[in-house]
Amino acid sequence: MFTLPNSVVGRESGPEATAIDLRWLMAYNAALGEVSEAAHALFPVCYEWPANRTLRVASGLQALNERLVHAQHDLVIHRAPRAGETLQVAGRIVAVAQRRPGAFVVLRMETRGAGGEPVTTTDYGMLYRQVTLEGGDRGEIEDPPRHDARLQPVGEIAVAATAAHVYTECARIWNPIHTDVAYARAAGLPDIILHGTATLAYSISSLIREWKLDPRAVRRVACRFSGMVLMPATLSVRAARSGGAIQFETLTGKGDAVITRGALLLE
Repeated sequence: MFTLPNSVVGRESGPEATAIDLRWLMAYNAALGEVSEAAHALFPVCYEWPANRTLRVASGLQALNERLVHAQHDLVIHRAPRAGETLQVAGRIVAVAQRRPGAFVVLRMETRGAGGEPVTTTDYGMLYRQVTLEGGDRGEIEDPPRHDARLQPVGEIAVAATAAHVYTECARIWNPIHTDVAYARAAGLPDIILHGTATLAYSISSLIREWKLDPRAVRRVACRFSGMVLMPATLSVRAARSGGAIQFETLTGKGDAVITRGALLLE
C-alpha cells in the first residue's frame, strides 16, 4: 500500500538558475515540426523540469515516480523567455487531494528573470495512481472549467513512432515512461507513451496555425490530460474561438479524448 502525507503541502525548492540558449529554443520547436527561434508557448515546461524534479526529490514524491501521471496543467505567461538569459525557477507544493484513482498533488513552479520580474507561473496537477492521501485534503485546487462552446474540427496531428524520443532530447525532459519500454510496462502502461506536454504543445501549434496567431500573444494555457497517446498516432483537434479565448480538446483516431477542458487565453 502506497501512502502520501498531506504535510508535503508547503514544501519548497529553489530557486534554481537555468540558462536559456537559442539551440534549446530551436530544438524544442523542431521537435514539434516547426522552424523558429521564438519561444513556443509551452517551452516553459523545459526550464521548469529540473526544479520540478528537485522539488519531487525534496518532498519524497520521487519515490512514487512510477505511479505519476501528469493530469492537469495551468501555465500563465507573464512574458516570453529569451535566448541568452538565465532564469530563476522555484517550486512549491500548494495542494493535495484524494481522488478516486489516487492522490492528486499540485506543484507550482514560479520563474523570474534577472531583475526579479515574473516570467511564467505553472501549476502542475500530478496524479499518483493507487496512492492514499493521509490527513485529508489540503490547499485549494483550481480545476480547468468545462467548455461552454460547440467545438469544431480544426486540424490533425501526425505523431511519429519516434516522437517521444525526439521530444525527450529536444525538450531536455527525461522520464523513462516515454522512452524505456521495460520501465513503462513495469509501471503498468501498455508501452511507452507520449509526454502530455508534447500532446499539448502539438495542439497549441495546431490552433496557432488555424487562426494564424502570433505565438507571442498566448498568455495562458490550461487543460486536463484525459488519456495516453501511444505511437505512432493521428490526433485531431477540435476548437472554438470567442474573442481572446480558444476552447479546445484533442482526440485519438478512435475518438478517445487525450486533452479535455483545454483553453488558450490571448492578449
